[in-house]
This record gives sequence, C-alpha cells and structure tokens, in this order.
Amino acid sequence: MSENCFERIETKYLLDRKKYADFCVAAGTRIKMDEYGDSKILNIYFDNDTYELVRRSIEKPAYKEKLRLRTYGIPEDDTPAFIEIKKKYGGIVYKRRITMPYAEAFDYLTTGWKEGRKPEAVKNEQIGREIDHFMSFYDPEPKFFIGYDRIATYSKEDPSLRITFDRNLRYRQTGCDLRKGDTGLLYDGGENILMEIKAAGAYPLWLTEILDRLSIYPASFSKYGSVYQKTYKNVPITDYMNVTKVRTAGMTAFEMPARPVAI
Repeated sequence: MSENCFERIETKYLLDRKKYADFCVAAGTRIKMDEYGDSKILNIYFDNDTYELVRRSIEKPAYKEKLRLRTYGIPEDDTPAFIEIKKKYGGIVYKRRITMPYAEAFDYLTTGWKEGRKPEAVKNEQIGREIDHFMSFYDPEPKFFIGYDRIATYSKEDPSLRITFDRNLRYRQTGCDLRKGDTGLLYDGGENILMEIKAAGAYPLWLTEILDRLSIYPASFSKYGSVYQKTYKNVPITDYMNVTKVRTAGMTAFEMPARPVAI
C-alpha cells in the first residue's frame, strides 16, 4: 500500500503511567521505535460552522470522516506538511494524504481553495482531488489546534503492526497555525497515555497475552471529539448552531512532564 494511503484497524487503549511502563517492559525487544521515534505531532482540525464533522463522529455512526493538517514538530514555511482525510467505516480506518510545504498547504486550506490557488498535488493527484471535493462540500475552516508527543513503534516480527503512545494532549482554538507553536491547554493534566494499536489483521499471540495479563482493554477515545466535548461541555448538542459563540477561557503554557519509560 502507498505511504500516502493506509487501510487498517486502529484500536485505542487509555493507560496510566504505571500500566504504560508495565506494557513496555512486557513487550521488551519485540517492538522497536520507527524513524520518527519520539516526536511532536501537531495538527489543525478543520470543520464547518456547525461542527458537523466532530458532532457526527461523537454520535458513533457507521461512517465518519475528518480532515486535518499535520506536521512533525513546529514547521517553517518550507517544512513538509500532510493534508489528510481520515475515514472510518465498519471499524476499518482509511487514511489518505498528500504532502507539500506547510505554507502552501495552509494557504490552500484557509483561502486558496476558494480563490483558485491550488497546489500541484491537489490538481494532479487523485487524493488531492478528493481533498478539494471535501473542501467544496463542507466549506471547513480551522477549528482546533491539537498536539501531543508520540513514541511510535512497530513489531520486529511484522512491521505492519504499529503501536504508538501519545502523551501530553494539548489544544487551543486561537492561533490555529502550526507556525505559532505547540502550546495549549493540557487535556488531562498530562496524566494519561493513549496507546493505539494499528494492525492489518489479528494481533499476534504475544500481544494478546500482554494485554490480557495487564488487564488493558479497548477504550473509545477521539482526540478531536474529546477536546470538542471538553471545550463545549456546557453547550447542549442540539444548540450547535450557536456553538461558535463559546470560547476557551485562557491559555496555559505547555510544560513537559517527566519523560516516560524509554523503549
């Protein structure tokens, strides 16, 4: 499968730091860091004025989709950036993305697509045309910055089996431009770690044994959905037409907690 197209089952698990450390010890040398290693994942999530995409996601339909702009670390204008459409249907996740310099991607997603400034990747690639259709259909705009620190690993026996560990989930609604840094409100005080297992099929026996022994169970958790619900927790879901009037109260500087167990 192309590095710009992914099809897999993604299962999430919420761990406290002790359970995370126990999992790392149990997995031992069966997993290895990938080329990104320990990195900062920065995203801008796009939605329309009624937050249609995230509200639909929260309702857990059979089919849902979202669009985001992603970089690894705080970008400069020429830093490679990924425009991604992520779809989920029947428990299978389909992710398609195109790559271009950050400034070009940000311009296209904010104003360029309406004014006819389309990057070559959008005009000439099938994925780009899908993204262009998505923009025309939903008319989205930047809604949330969401960042986190990720340790990305893969199985030595089967490199298609990936296990990622996300910590320090942070977010903001102001300054939704990744060039403005990765500070934001900490979602849960930095206490929990989101483990995500991404597999093309069944888990290997060693992995199922570890999950069972440590009593680690799947959790329903969407970063965008959770941040949205925390931000608008006092707004009834039926009052979404007025949801853009609510604003996050204040920003706090992001501080890195103690480094988790190295893999």
